[in-house]
Amino acid sequence: MLVAGAGSWGTALAILLARNGVDVLLWGRDTGRLAGMADRRVNADFLPGIAFPPSLAIETDLHRALDRSRDVLIAVPTTGFASVLRLIAAHDSRDLRLAWATKGFDPGKGRLLHEAVRDELQGAAAMAVISGPTFAMEVARGLPTAVTVAGTDRTFCEFLRARFGNERFRVYTSDDITGVEVGGAVKNVLAIAAGIADGLGFGANSRAALVTRGLTEITRFGVALGGRRETFMGLAGLGDLVLTCTDDQSRNRRFGVALGKGKTVAEAAASTGPVIEGLQTARELMDMARARGIEMPISNEVYEVLYNGKDPLRAVETLFAREQKAEDGGWR
Repeated sequence: MLVAGAGSWGTALAILLARNGVDVLLWGRDTGRLAGMADRRVNADFLPGIAFPPSLAIETDLHRALDRSRDVLIAVPTTGFASVLRLIAAHDSRDLRLAWATKGFDPGKGRLLHEAVRDELQGAAAMAVISGPTFAMEVARGLPTAVTVAGTDRTFCEFLRARFGNERFRVYTSDDITGVEVGGAVKNVLAIAAGIADGLGFGANSRAALVTRGLTEITRFGVALGGRRETFMGLAGLGDLVLTCTDDQSRNRRFGVALGKGKTVAEAAASTGPVIEGLQTARELMDMARARGIEMPISNEVYEVLYNGKDPLRAVETLFAREQKAEDGGWR
């Protein structure tokens, strides 16, 4: 299997596959860094101390890797997702089976990632998304983890479950690819909100309220796009939301904390790390929600902080000043 993306998440998944006895090719854009990984048999930049299993090989030529692989897993940030698809499309992809572990929307296109795959790789035989509450280092260390694989082809989903699953990595399958993708994308925006609340010095009550009402937003948005309500109560919805809103391994949460403590967006981004998916996703999410008339009050306030310079404390006050109403729609 080919894993396209040699950052922390792609490398962690490649290591997992190789430990399970799968022959894995790991490809990335930075050939210099790949050469160092091949020599030292470790991704020292992102997963220091985690040695590569023998069946994990580094490949610097994507087309050569595609010649040797029917099954491909993309694990790159959303900003690079479509460009990797186009590189793959330049190869003969008629029998390709494609999975991805990227979480977000296709930037500037207002589409889910499976829609980008469908449009760019019209000849792909099957596609699937891997999502759920996961931090790369914990997967690389072999700590117990559970994920969801959702796709258009049951056989391919079961194939992925067999390749990834082991006594420490449990894989559930689903046919709700839309719901799983929405959960994995929107939770990053809400993790920024949770971080802002903690950065402002609010307590556990505030965090619990954000997680709960955030789940309502994810569900409302996802159902409107065609996802199933029950999907958002699972690993790719509630599970991933809780993870990213409550643990500082989440870059999105740490970014939000920095904003809550008074840093500008640029300062917070510089202090957090190279990829903050929620920063881009907030813009895409609100464009999509407004076009469809979907109410997303928490996500909208995150957007206002990120793109219109709204003071984080004022954003919280705006949320609490909204009209009070029944939680479940009853007693109108």
